[in-house]
Amino acid sequence: MITYTFSKARQNFATVLNKAKEDGEVLIKRKDGTLFKIQSVKKNMSPFDVKGINLSITSEEIVDIIREIRER
Repeated sequence: MITYTFSKARQNFATVLNKAKEDGEVLIKRKDGTLFKIQSVKKNMSPFDVKGINLSITSEEIVDIIREIRER
């Protein structure tokens, strides 16, 4: 884990954020010795967030297939 001084972190804030994203967290230290931690936060994704599949099929064809299966 890397530690930046407050002034260095302020001057290179984008770099600090990128480093936090890569390493998980970054520490920032003030002159008085106070430490702060910047952590990256992972997105909470729903298990239902899945990419769609392009089947090149119309909604009418899908309804026909479902009706055919239900008739069995």
